[in-house]
Amino acid sequence: MIQIKNLTATHKKDTRILFENLSFTLEKGDRMAVIGEEGNGKSTLLKLIFDPGMTDGYLEYEGEILKNGACTGYLAQELTWEEKALTIWEYMSGSPGFYEKTPKELSRIAGTVGLPGDIYYGQETLGQLSGGEKVKLQLARILMLDPEVILLDEPSNDLDLPTLEFLEDFLLHVPAAVLYVSHDETLIERTANKILHLEQLRRKTRCRYTLAKCGYREYLEQRGRQFANQERIAGKQREDFARQQERYLRIQQKVEHQQNAISRQDPHGGRLLKKKMHAVKAMGKRFEREKEEFLDFPEAEEAVFLRFGRESQVPSGKQILEYSLDTLRAGDRILAKDIFLRIRGPEHIGIIGRNGSGKTTLLRQIARELKDREDIRVAYMPQNYEEEMDMGQTCVEFLKADGSTEEEKRIRTYLGSMKYTAQEMDHPAAQLSGGQKAKLFFLKISMQGSQVLILDEPTRNFSPLTCPVIRGLLAQFPGTILSISHDRKYLQEVCTVQYELTETGLRAL
Repeated sequence: MIQIKNLTATHKKDTRILFENLSFTLEKGDRMAVIGEEGNGKSTLLKLIFDPGMTDGYLEYEGEILKNGACTGYLAQELTWEEKALTIWEYMSGSPGFYEKTPKELSRIAGTVGLPGDIYYGQETLGQLSGGEKVKLQLARILMLDPEVILLDEPSNDLDLPTLEFLEDFLLHVPAAVLYVSHDETLIERTANKILHLEQLRRKTRCRYTLAKCGYREYLEQRGRQFANQERIAGKQREDFARQQERYLRIQQKVEHQQNAISRQDPHGGRLLKKKMHAVKAMGKRFEREKEEFLDFPEAEEAVFLRFGRESQVPSGKQILEYSLDTLRAGDRILAKDIFLRIRGPEHIGIIGRNGSGKTTLLRQIARELKDREDIRVAYMPQNYEEEMDMGQTCVEFLKADGSTEEEKRIRTYLGSMKYTAQEMDHPAAQLSGGQKAKLFFLKISMQGSQVLILDEPTRNFSPLTCPVIRGLLAQFPGTILSISHDRKYLQEVCTVQYELTETGLRAL
């Protein structure tokens, strides 16, 4: 249906190759998940397939993208500001497929994505809608085109748990082929039947891609077995070579000793030893040629290296928060009533709730109150990073505290351990991916020795391969965590207490 042949993409700014000679075919029934670390070209690949013109400002590419006449629908990672200002009616009627469908067909499409049949005529702007409503409307707009291929860039971002379950069902039953990027491991595990893994190795100087015709868990297991086998063979080859070298050197030294000891009166013996030395050197050259054929030790793109120190510990009996609120509002609208939350010691709290229930509003208010405390060190990581990050600052500037030369050296070392290149360390935050910005927040939290972490969707911008590392890090955090998340694995592995925000307050789960 769609064929990608020898596709190579290169960043114009730093000439870094994102992927090279990438080839694959996307056919009906395929649900191919694209995975990899931030900045590895996942979103770029989807844009190239849908409309290469979307990458003109920053990318050069060569190779073939053969659509074979297939109609393609695309869901972007973010709506544009112009789209957010449109009413539902303006947005939906802007699709060429809208006027080709009968009212009955439009109603059926709305039902397919879990929306009421009259949704298309709404006068609310897209910016006023919840994350789940935005995604469903975009999917409905795509389905109006009767696409044979659907490209989805992070459709699971900002979705509540019921909408995530809807998205899983949609992916499993939509008749079109689907190529999608997601950071939600559970979603990928339950829906993908093919995996495309894009990697950047050796400090982003070499790219690699792997295509697997299986599910995500099976891919990880195959990859683990392959790496273990390759490491075992590579290790044995080097052990055998070391023994050969030891034996070779002993023979060489013995012949050299005999040559030095032989009398000039024995020319025949000298000629024999010369031939023997020639044979010994030939054996050494053969060993070196064999060494060139050795398997390399397996290379993998490491996620992050980070840790929290003992200074982040919180005494078990310390009262961190006792918060009550009669009404939680967004403007004139009442979101929830009778909110009460008490936190003592190193609890790890997760708050869930439907999109638009006020979770972020609540967390933002609690963060403002806690950050004024002088007896605890508090760090706040918002869902919208611009709330706490100057987009014009570089990575180094964002992390600086005293501005000393020694501090900058230490920061650059830390950034290197988090897989930033030297060039990326001096990029303004506006040019960084969501995952790179998230890493900066975690690094700042670590450097400041924060004791209380207030985190709004902390794993939303990390790859499925990095998320387990982040979850493990936070699960071992010795301080207090108050967080919002729809990441099902995060809630299970990190949170010791869970609440649901409802119209009548926080309900313990």
